[in-house]
Amino acid sequence: MKTSEFDYELPSGLIAQTPLANRSGSRMMVVHKGTGEIEDKVFTDITDYVKAGDVLVRNNTRVIPARLFGIKEETGAHVELLLLRQEENDVWECLAGNARVIKPGTFISFHDGELRAECIGIGDKGIRRMKMHYEGIFNELLDRLGNVPLPPYIREKLADPERYQTIYAAVDGSAAAPTAGLHFTEEVFDRLREKGVIVTDVTLHVGLGTFRPMDTDTVEEHVMHEEVYSMSRETADILNQAKAENRRIFAVGTTSVRTLESVWNRFGRFEECDGETTLFIYPGYEWHTADMILTNFHLPKSTLLMMICSFADKELIMNAYERAVSEKYRFFSFGDCMLITNE
Repeated sequence: MKTSEFDYELPSGLIAQTPLANRSGSRMMVVHKGTGEIEDKVFTDITDYVKAGDVLVRNNTRVIPARLFGIKEETGAHVELLLLRQEENDVWECLAGNARVIKPGTFISFHDGELRAECIGIGDKGIRRMKMHYEGIFNELLDRLGNVPLPPYIREKLADPERYQTIYAAVDGSAAAPTAGLHFTEEVFDRLREKGVIVTDVTLHVGLGTFRPMDTDTVEEHVMHEEVYSMSRETADILNQAKAENRRIFAVGTTSVRTLESVWNRFGRFEECDGETTLFIYPGYEWHTADMILTNFHLPKSTLLMMICSFADKELIMNAYERAVSEKYRFFSFGDCMLITNE
């Protein structure tokens, strides 16, 4: 398949720059993948599309202030680091801006040396392994020195950094938000539970595997970056019981989907586990877990759009995107959402 098959025209004015005042105030396009019907709704209508026994799976990762601006100590060159994944002994995998100036042995200084990062390894396409040198507690230091890593297509300053977190974010580690979850409020969850929906969590720390653009002409040539995930025993039991009783699994966001499918592909069922995934889902993939997906509208030619085109019919999804553009839906992280259902 050609990457260009997943392209579409998007006027820049449809890219949402700020979140709505009310989290649950977004529009929601409902795509019925069995019949091809498309409806224009609002997010709070989501309770009309669930039933007792459905299991809603959400990603409880929390975005860390992973964007750091520093100075190369030897030359004074400005350097930006995006922390992607923590390894052992204060080593982080990072995406470096101005990466060509960062070689093994290079030191980057942040806030007059309060934090120093030493390059100890070089990866592909701007990836660097950095050893952090500091005193005190790293997370507290990061809270003071780091910045919320908003996507490059968002140019407006975010007044409240918590609006780039889901209300159920609990486990620090992401370089980007699982944005389908940004629409939920406690009131919406209360209404879902009143209908008999079971809510459970997985964790996938969002990194390059989710948001790095594709740079290959052919879909199959793209290699996904590793992302760390985990599933608890409680969640595994809930999901296995739902599968045994033929009840629906409702995944909130593509990162929840990647976790569910990664665990299933690993064990043939749901198990308590931790791991790393490079799973790339595109048309032709054999699905095992999700029956419904809530997702935001994704970038042209992105791996996320390809996943959605795999879950439903590619032509149906691309037509839905054309409709979303014509109806002036808001796109990307702070934008509107799409519910894909099998009923």
